[in-house]
Amino acid sequence: MGATKETLGFQTEVRQLLQLMIHSLYSNREIFLRELVSNASDACDKLRFEAIDRPELLEGGGELEIRIEFDPAARTITVTDNGIGLSRQEAIDHLGTIARSGTKEFFASLTGDKARDASLIGQFGVGFYSSFIVADRVVVESRRAGLPPAEGVRWESDGSGEFSVEPIERAERGTRIVLHLREKRADDEDAVDHGELLSGWRLRSIVRKYSDHISLPIRMVEEGAKQGEAPQWETVNQASALWTRSKSELDDAQYVDFYKHLTSDFEAPLAWTHNRVEGRSEYTQLLYVPSKAPFDLWDRQHRRGIRLYVRRVFIMDDAEQLMPVYLRFVKGVVDSADLPLNVSREILQESRDVRAIREGCTKRVLSMLEDLAENQPEKYATFWTEFGQVLKEGLGEDFANKERLAKLLRFASTSTAAGEQTVSLAQYVARMKPGQDKVYYVTAETESAARSSPHLEVFRRKEVEVLVLADRVDEWMLSFLDGFEGKSLVSVSRGGLDLGALQDAEEKQKVEETAKAFADLVGRIRGALGDRVKDVRVTDRLTDSPSCLVSDEGEISGTLERMLKQAGQKAPDRTPILEINPGHPLVARMKTETANDEGWSRLLLDQALLAEGGQLEDPAGFVKRLNDMLLAMALR
Repeated sequence: MGATKETLGFQTEVRQLLQLMIHSLYSNREIFLRELVSNASDACDKLRFEAIDRPELLEGGGELEIRIEFDPAARTITVTDNGIGLSRQEAIDHLGTIARSGTKEFFASLTGDKARDASLIGQFGVGFYSSFIVADRVVVESRRAGLPPAEGVRWESDGSGEFSVEPIERAERGTRIVLHLREKRADDEDAVDHGELLSGWRLRSIVRKYSDHISLPIRMVEEGAKQGEAPQWETVNQASALWTRSKSELDDAQYVDFYKHLTSDFEAPLAWTHNRVEGRSEYTQLLYVPSKAPFDLWDRQHRRGIRLYVRRVFIMDDAEQLMPVYLRFVKGVVDSADLPLNVSREILQESRDVRAIREGCTKRVLSMLEDLAENQPEKYATFWTEFGQVLKEGLGEDFANKERLAKLLRFASTSTAAGEQTVSLAQYVARMKPGQDKVYYVTAETESAARSSPHLEVFRRKEVEVLVLADRVDEWMLSFLDGFEGKSLVSVSRGGLDLGALQDAEEKQKVEETAKAFADLVGRIRGALGDRVKDVRVTDRLTDSPSCLVSDEGEISGTLERMLKQAGQKAPDRTPILEINPGHPLVARMKTETANDEGWSRLLLDQALLAEGGQLEDPAGFVKRLNDMLLAMALR
């Protein structure tokens, strides 16, 4: 390693971030200490984990701790840890760049609400830079555990766009961060005086507010020490893992504070569950359901969620094997008494104990959601708005809990206002019409398209409720959900729709008679359209529309076909069935006029395709046919 000082430029995204810290988030300046303490705790956890296989990294032992000091005369605050430390290259990589895809999303997520934006810092992994909210110069001295003292490193920056790194001699492993607090300019009346932070009482109050649940001791020099005496260090936080304490010792505020520390979320969680499980596997779980969805919720590959501890030793913070993918929004801690300390991701995938923990955590989360749905419907409505689409994925992933998940589903329906997904399957079944033996639903790419679907016309006439499904996951979900409590789920866009007892014998006879009366027209339309349709037939499902398209049994819906094509996937071949409304004036006119069967038949097909949200292959041809029809009618 060269013994020279080197000056480097910050990554562009870091420069933007520093400007935000300095100019926008000063009103929430105390978060800097929360972030530095959290990083120090992570460094100690990482050392403890790596030392399982390489005990020499502990360099003779010593308790892992975090120390906070301040010097009013020098206007400095110092945060020191004896964790894993940094090498020279790590200092450049970790403090000079943001090697995360989340940078762009961080800036996109800013709201202008300074308190809320401050909370995003920890969520996006950019907490170190919050130092520049209060400091105009930051000096980091560090040595990575296992490296010789001569390979220490000093990193320094004033936050203006560059930083320097140079080698130093450092006997202690770990990291020491010195913040030189920004001076208040005399000519700036609105500037904040950061000197107020140079107080033992003030720093202790910040630690207790944000970091009380850090499991490592956070120490400061005792107040009131006499001059000349050796300083006595006192622990200023609880320094105990909250999940190991009895539920009777904890109140809601402590659970909420721990959640905010764990996730860097600004808002309180919707619900949590804290349990000690004994039996085949022994473990403690503390699981939370957030109140807001994270920005990367739809990235199924992103590791997230549960922190794994083994006998209070931190192992990893993204143990995705402990929770199914459809519950990836759940945050929390699992502390196992059975897993080995040197557990790896590969071992987690194969472990019987992990499978037991996963099953136990899944059931506990579902119980928590069931309790919300039954006893706190307003909170459950909030949950559903944020995470409902993700929960639907569980129907295809978790067959063991399929029935429980089905009861948790919520839908919009023709009985609810637009935008309200509040109807459960149990509620739908409870208010079914006498004689109704099926759960009817309509799918479309948007809710407004679904609600205006011509397939609903007969159901409106008979006042039968229909579930309205417009989320992208719905079509996939329906391939795994075919019934509920003995009632089959039926799409209103299926051909051969059987209303069962909802249609009396007289209505059925009338349909048969009408079909015979229009048999000639049906044949002419079928001939005009050729292989564009599988069949043409008369229907009584329409009241206002002249025609509609339906899928034959066993074929995918038009909605699913379009979604697959939009995603660049090959859709199975589908030829729709055209159904016509014999009571519509346009169809009645076609029955008596034969001059332009092809033009009018194509018009019926194109209108039906547009009504279900499809795209025309020949829009210009449709416009021409429509204009020709309008002109012909105007001239009569």
